[in-house]
Amino acid sequence: MSHPIVETANGPIRGTTHDGHSRFAGIPFAAPPVGALRFMPPAPVAPWSEVLNAEHLGPIVPQMPSMMDAALAPGAPSSVQDEATSLTLNVWTPHLDGSRPVMVWIHGGAFLNGAGSLPVYDGTKLAEQGDVVVVTINYRLAVFGFLHLADLGGEAFRGSGLAGSLDQVAALAWVRDNIANFGGDPSNVTVFGESAGAMSICTLLGLPAAQGLFQKAITQSGGANFCTSAEDATLNAKLIMEHAGVTTVEELQALPVQSLLDAQMLLMSGGRLDMPFTPVIDNDMLPDAPLVGVRKGLGDVKLLTGSTREEFALFALMDPRIATITREEVLEEASKTVGSNAEAMLSAYEAARPEATTTDILIAYMTDQMFRLPVIRMAEAQAAQGREAWMYWFTWSSPAFGGILKSCHALEIPFVFDNLDAFEMLIGTGDDRQGLADLMQAAWVRFAHEGNPGWDSYTEETRSTMRFDSTDAGVINDPHSSEREMWAGRA
Repeated sequence: MSHPIVETANGPIRGTTHDGHSRFAGIPFAAPPVGALRFMPPAPVAPWSEVLNAEHLGPIVPQMPSMMDAALAPGAPSSVQDEATSLTLNVWTPHLDGSRPVMVWIHGGAFLNGAGSLPVYDGTKLAEQGDVVVVTINYRLAVFGFLHLADLGGEAFRGSGLAGSLDQVAALAWVRDNIANFGGDPSNVTVFGESAGAMSICTLLGLPAAQGLFQKAITQSGGANFCTSAEDATLNAKLIMEHAGVTTVEELQALPVQSLLDAQMLLMSGGRLDMPFTPVIDNDMLPDAPLVGVRKGLGDVKLLTGSTREEFALFALMDPRIATITREEVLEEASKTVGSNAEAMLSAYEAARPEATTTDILIAYMTDQMFRLPVIRMAEAQAAQGREAWMYWFTWSSPAFGGILKSCHALEIPFVFDNLDAFEMLIGTGDDRQGLADLMQAAWVRFAHEGNPGWDSYTEETRSTMRFDSTDAGVINDPHSSEREMWAGRA
């Protein structure tokens, strides 16, 4: 093992080289977001002259405990939380020379949890096998990254409801300014992410400050549907202040980290099921909902997007009530979204799945509402702008837990990174896994290299979709078209 030193715009850093590939970890891309910088858009990092040790993964951003991350990251190398030193990124590169495509991963976690350092996101195999430079990032979450305070604290807190998104912009700016020294091509950057990471990318597509920082985007199981209005975000901020026992934004800014997490916990208690912390449409930095922005011409990139077949199965597993849900309860749930069309909607799902249980129908409906339809809407918006978009559909079912997970949310991640062992709790074991990982990773890498994953682009005429499965992979047109058509006119 050797310890290469690379110059960055801020100062020299020292990483590690092992078996030919190099990793540089815990690299700061913004100033510590503490004190007067808490809740603020990221500030430039102060330069350094001594060589910075970038041999070890850094702390993660402050967050509440997560059952999901416990599954994603058993034995994670770093679960230390530190508000001051967590705005960092990690770089994996096959070689410091050359000019390779760059793939920047934005992690998911409902804008509440996660980190770029989780084992399942390790970029070693993706970088080596794909001949790409892989970057994973941290960004501020929940109350620290998406608490809209401008309407309570005034102009000084402009952008607070987008601080986490602006962290992502700052990390991409770091990539633009530094990645050439790591063997990457700053003019060939693909952002990719899953769940809230994919939703983050959709926000970046419609965020004026992010334009031009990447040329391609891969959004896995996430669309542009999770944003918050300034009015709703202000109500959440008022509740946070109430739970924290403060009356001014300045007092909130001065609280200990744990006090803010405690207030966040109180806000989310009592069975609240929505996502209270998402990027805020503030008529300033993000003037429109991201999908509207894309329809107006923002987000001029190539797009690869898709979802899993039973996304909602993961969330159903966490709620024991869903196993015994009745048709009347499913109908009531559907009516919250589609109103008087709920019966027709439910009947369409039942007709397409005659052998399905009521729980299966709910999973299919919620999968479409939360994930598949928003993904389709973004692909349609891109295609309408004359930009190329490609669709995939992940249908491989996990054998873990007796198969109850089906093809659930987040299941495709280890196949993209080829980190199958790091995700064994959710994907189980089996001979069919490696071939699927090879197939998916090849498509993602080809997209990063060539801007084309290897099948026909998505249009409203054909709706060409690559199905990823170990036994039934291949291109199909418009899967589950009858259900999709029931959502016509709805985002």
